[in-house]
Amino acid sequence: MSHSPALRHRQQKLAALAGGAVATAALAEPDPASAAGQEYAQLRAVLHDNLRKLQDVESHEARIPMKRAFMTDFAPWIAGVLEADKPVQDEVLMTNLVWAIDCAEYDLALMLGRFALKHGLTLPERYTRTTACFLREDIAEVALANPAAVPHDIMVELDQLTADADMPDAAKAKLDKALGRSWLVKAAAFDASDETGPAGGAAAYASQGLDHLQRAKKLNAKIGVVKDIERAEKMLRDLAPKETGQ
Repeated sequence: MSHSPALRHRQQKLAALAGGAVATAALAEPDPASAAGQEYAQLRAVLHDNLRKLQDVESHEARIPMKRAFMTDFAPWIAGVLEADKPVQDEVLMTNLVWAIDCAEYDLALMLGRFALKHGLTLPERYTRTTACFLREDIAEVALANPAAVPHDIMVELDQLTADADMPDAAKAKLDKALGRSWLVKAAAFDASDETGPAGGAAAYASQGLDHLQRAKKLNAKIGVVKDIERAEKMLRDLAPKETGQ
């Protein structure tokens, strides 16, 4: 599926109109009788064809470039939906949110996640978790498996976005564990000559890390952060100002 500039522009404009063309007063997909709804129906058909193609590929690794290509095709529509900033249920956008995580496009995932949470969009029926739980847990699991894979700032923003959302405690705890460890890494790497650092320096980072690790343990006693908490506490003791004798 390729796009001419004119088609990309048309899709973006129709997507922007979709918010004013919902079938009912409740959160719904664009009205199929509207031009935006007809365009959405065509894109949804393309999406389902893409999903069938993905099902034919068993390799998760091989699916990644396919998803990236599919996401590029849907980008004009999604840009229009975001521009309109209206509460319209959109399977195309929500599937792209899932794919963005799969493809390590975390900035995009958070941008789509913010929109979805703001307007109450739900994941397609094939997913059982809430949008907030899916977003928080899936990115946290990547960070726990490979700490360098998810930027620290992404995890901080994700926590701010989902910390108050209702979800199973065990799912919520995963990001606290990942973020706690990430704060300790920042504390260990802190450069005292960095004038942009926080007041309190490395200790401020270590304290943040300890808070998240303790939160993770409170949410799930079996999450496996005891050694991390001990390390954070030792780091804070070592960083504490030393008393001097008279």
